[in-house]
Amino acid sequence: MPQFTESQKMSYSGSMTWQQANIQAAAAYLRGLIGVGATDARTKAVYEGLLEVLDPPRRASRVQRESAQAAKAAVAVKAERDRRAAAERRSMRDRRLANLGPPEGIERRRASDRRLGSDRRNRE
Repeated sequence: MPQFTESQKMSYSGSMTWQQANIQAAAAYLRGLIGVGATDARTKAVYEGLLEVLDPPRRASRVQRESAQAAKAAVAVKAERDRRAAAERRSMRDRRLANLGPPEGIERRRASDRRLGSDRRNRE
């Protein structure tokens, strides 16, 4: 087992850690695959994810860019929905505007149930 001095143990903050070295090696491998012709989405996503682990501001800018695009798309959808709703709000498809005529079939009300000018609530 190698022996390290206290200064060597504490001085790796400026140098690359083994995790960073492994991530860079994996990113280089995936970059090589992409260069050869591996154009599937999974390879590109893993490669971009590894680069984001190495450079956190890269991830922050990607998240901000994606949320800005999503907000822009949401505004466009809402504007389209509002425009369409205003045009369809009182169209001729409204059932109250369609004249269907009198109901068909036999009359269910008796003559005494019809309004004859007097108030039906006080009938005895």
